[in-house]
Amino acid sequence: MQLQKIDSVVKRIGLLLVCAGVAIVIDQLSKRQVERTLALGDSADFLAPYLTWTHAQNTGAAFGMLQNGSIFFIILGVTVSAFIVYYTLRLSLQDMPTRLALGCVLGGILGNLIDRLRQGYVTDFIHFQIPVIGFDFAVFNGADSFLFIGVVLLFLINLKQAK
Repeated sequence: MQLQKIDSVVKRIGLLLVCAGVAIVIDQLSKRQVERTLALGDSADFLAPYLTWTHAQNTGAAFGMLQNGSIFFIILGVTVSAFIVYYTLRLSLQDMPTRLALGCVLGGILGNLIDRLRQGYVTDFIHFQIPVIGFDFAVFNGADSFLFIGVVLLFLINLKQAK
């Protein structure tokens, strides 16, 4: 009986945890590489002039909003992460797309949460720009990317289910 319960839990959250784990590893390895190779504020050409690595620190939310809100974001990250696991346990076993999307969201949240707990801020480095039209997007990181991808996937899944 106990093994069946464990098997059910693994089936329900396995994909979520694998996806989140991959996101966290990619995010953390890329951030540590930037911290080792670029001084704060320095940039390195990647696909210049459109994409550069620019070492930045962010104590706020995405795009620099709500600066110095680390404690708030730690509490929010833990709460939303717990909700995602709770919700995923209640999903149909066949709903793999939602599990995958929630795994991306969870990985993004936890990637940035690790930074906040480890150093009090989030390391950002991906800097996208289109100089010809004056477009200069806020510096972000891998965790932000996974979070964004997960939210877009959830939106598309919900659109498809609403039809």
